[in-house]
Amino acid sequence: MSETHATIAPGAPVFPPGRYGRRREPGGRRRVLLATVALVVLVSVLSLISVRLYRQYGDPNYDAQVITYTDITDNQLRLDFRVTVPAGGSTVCLLRARDRDGAEVAREQITVTAPPGERHVTTSHLLATTGRAFIGEVLRCRPTG
Repeated sequence: MSETHATIAPGAPVFPPGRYGRRREPGGRRRVLLATVALVVLVSVLSLISVRLYRQYGDPNYDAQVITYTDITDNQLRLDFRVTVPAGGSTVCLLRARDRDGAEVAREQITVTAPPGERHVTTSHLLATTGRAFIGEVLRCRPTG
């Protein structure tokens, strides 16, 4: 048998060469740590963006559904819709009418107030249009103020 002499740090384990596989490179744990930190930062940023967008566009307390649109002429459209608001609260809704080509022919913002103790309000509004409307829509409803 032959002996190998190598400079070994005091207290470090001695392994026979080629016996236990390849030694890990130093710094591998650093890459895993950096990847984990980057992932946590990414998830945090995406969560903040989601919360902001939900607050801006997704409040379920202010929900609107179009019931019908009638009285369509070259210069008007009657839009009937139902709004859900907190009991006794009010909301500002953005209404829009479009023609057959999808071009906007009317846009108006109205305030809808629920009677005390009620959450659902059915309302009708006459939109003045700049051309013959094909469809009426409620784009969004938000809290007043």
